[in-house]
Formats: sequence, structure tokens, C-alpha cells
Amino acid sequence: MLPLTELHNFLEEKYDRYNRPDFIESDPISIPHQFTRKEDIEISAFLTATIAWGNRKMIIRNANRLMDLMDRAPYDFIQNFTDDDLRIFENFVHRTFNGADLAYFLKSLRNIYQNHGGLETIFSNHEESDSMKEVITRFHNLFFELEHQSRTRKHVANTAKNSAAKRINMFLRWMVRNDKRGVDFGIWENIPTRKLLCPLDVHSGNVARKLGLLARNANDWKAVEELTEKLRGFDEADPVKYDFALFGLGVFEKF
Repeated sequence: MLPLTELHNFLEEKYDRYNRPDFIESDPISIPHQFTRKEDIEISAFLTATIAWGNRKMIIRNANRLMDLMDRAPYDFIQNFTDDDLRIFENFVHRTFNGADLAYFLKSLRNIYQNHGGLETIFSNHEESDSMKEVITRFHNLFFELEHQSRTRKHVANTAKNSAAKRINMFLRWMVRNDKRGVDFGIWENIPTRKLLCPLDVHSGNVARKLGLLARNANDWKAVEELTEKLRGFDEADPVKYDFALFGLGVFEKF
């Protein structure tokens, strides 16, 4: 394991290398970067993050297909679709996420924007003392307040059940971080960057363990908290910036 100073410098170097617009094209974040309207960005980002597991080229291809089905205007589509409009999604599949799941997601998003003030309001509407674990759990419960199939619940993380919530934490990183580097959007100003938690998956978890940043074997919420706390030791105000380093080392460098 590297000494702390060397490890910090190493992570800073990798963060700088991978937090660049050059890498947007090959990453799912490229989908919301196709839009300029705030609501289009956050809806396309949420839906893309939802299917962001598996082969990255497949993720991007299927997310682009989803945007095409929504006429490249996700917010307008969410606000105005009819039940007949949802039929075009019946054959949509990304791994275990199918057309029925997607139809519910669209209905729930409409409910969120029409009755709850939108995605930013839901994630921002909490006490300062609340942890992101509590925020994400409340989001999960609100997202499924409409009638739905039980199978669809697995596609939104529930941190009350110790889920690592990788895709939601990634979505929140996209929306909240604002370092002027051109990758993350920083369009949500009511959540402090310091409260974000590191998106944890197989790649970032393996790299974190090799670097001595994570002792826990399971990739669960407790591991997310452990890893993020270690990263706060290097940058208390913006610990999740090192997600770029961990991801880049794992995916591009096979560290």
C-alpha cells in the first residue's frame, strides 16, 4: 500500500487524467450531454443511470434508443404522453429492465414533475442533518408510490436494504458536482458536494481494495460509506471526485 501522501498524489493525477471531456463520448454521461434544458438533462441522466450496468457500448446504444423513442425531448414527453404513446416502449429491453419497467418509470417521473416539484426538489428536500442514505431511501419510497409491479422495484436502489446504490450515487455526482471541467453538470445547487458518496461497483471496489482504501469485502452501502470516508481524508469538500480515478484505473488501465 502506498504512503498516504503518495496515494493522494496518485489519486489526484488519475482524477485529472480521466475528468476530461475527451472521455465523455465513451461514457454513459454522453447521453445527458446531448441536451441543454435542465429537465431534459436530469431526466435523460436518470434514465441512463438506471440502465448503466453491463457493457458500456450497449448502455449507450440502448440509452440513445430510449431518447429516440422519446422524440429527443424527454421532459416534453414525460409531461404529455398518453397510454397509447407507451406502446412504443413494449419491446424495449436492457438486461432485466424491460418495457413494463420503463412504462412505470415514465409514469413515476411524470408524477414527480407534476406533483413533487421534480427530481432536484425530491433529492434536495431534506434536513441538513439527514444522510444521503436516508435521502435515497425516501426517494425510493416516493418513486414507487403509484401502483406498480413488484419486479420493477429492484431497478431503483433501496439503501434501507444496504444497497450500494451505485447508479443513484453516479446520477447524483453528475447533477451536483460543479468543478468546471466539462464532465459533471453541476446543475443542482442545493446539495453540498461534500455529502455525495462514491459510486461503488466491481471495478471501483477492486481498485479501492488494492489501494488500501476499502477493507470490506462486500460492495454494499457500508462499503460505500467506508470508501467515501477514506476519500474525504484527501478532499473533504469533494470526495467523489476520486470516482474518476477509481473508475479509470479499473476500466481503462485494468489496475
